[in-house]
Amino acid sequence: MKYYIFFFSALFLFSCNPKNGLGQVYTGEALGTTYNIQFFSEGPLENFESSLDSIFSVINHSLSTYTTKSDISKINRGDTLVVVDDHFRKVFEASKDVYNKSQGYFDPTVGILVNAYGFGPGKPIKQLDRPVLDSLQQLVGFNNIELSTDNTIQKKDAMIYLDFNAIAKGYTIDVIADFLESNDVDNYLVELGGELRAKGKNLDKDANWVVGIDDPMQQEGDRVLKATLELNNSAMATSGNYRKFREDSLTGQKFVHTINPLTGKAEKSNLLSASVLAETCMMADGYATAFMAMGFESSRDLAEKLDIQVYLVYSSENGQVKIYNSPGFKYQ
Repeated sequence: MKYYIFFFSALFLFSCNPKNGLGQVYTGEALGTTYNIQFFSEGPLENFESSLDSIFSVINHSLSTYTTKSDISKINRGDTLVVVDDHFRKVFEASKDVYNKSQGYFDPTVGILVNAYGFGPGKPIKQLDRPVLDSLQQLVGFNNIELSTDNTIQKKDAMIYLDFNAIAKGYTIDVIADFLESNDVDNYLVELGGELRAKGKNLDKDANWVVGIDDPMQQEGDRVLKATLELNNSAMATSGNYRKFREDSLTGQKFVHTINPLTGKAEKSNLLSASVLAETCMMADGYATAFMAMGFESSRDLAEKLDIQVYLVYSSENGQVKIYNSPGFKYQ
């Protein structure tokens, strides 16, 4: 899974594959990635495809930095009159919670740095020297932006750039899950770009849903799983700069480079991937992103403090790839 999620104009390629008369599978492309939705229902959900189309379209219109007419793009251009919708409000409030609890390591205003390094929709800056980074760093800080009671965004500086891409994919999964449950679907697995949320069982196999965690050390073109686990009435998100690590020539320790919102730098991190279990995929997505910026030791400590269930792949000082998992993260 990529650290940042890319939203594009949605292309929907639906494929429905009924199984035993109850099971249904829908696959396609949306929000710049692929999805796979499996669920069990007494019959096909009426207008399922159009409902899914509507979910992607509405969220894109609200939160996509790749859509010039979206609410977030208008806000980023300095429009103070935009009244945001409920999707924006929920993502904003969840982001504020993760921002506070991670002490700023998860920060949606880091988008201006994402663009500067060439990871976002904006043009990269060719020479990111210290004076330029210091200038951009003045525009980073989620504490400098507020959602007012009239649902408009108030920024201390008009140039502050919002980017919810590191949490919006998880939120979209939650919206799809809520849609399924509102239609009396109690057994489902929703996957979007590698993030997951499950409820009930895979009735075809009369077993819990089984999902996998990619090995961050796998080679380009391979699909190697580091672990598998049963996902039961919960969500899981994984962040990691797969195959984009560097190795210290002296110690052999492996590092990935992640933008640190607190310094503005693309810094070394010994955390190669972070998988998080949570009740909602939005919160799992947010913390998985925060942990990548924090590094292994700080991530482990925060997970223990907040009782967050994690599976962390990290590089030790002597270059060994090791695993840390919290007691509630059961895997095979």
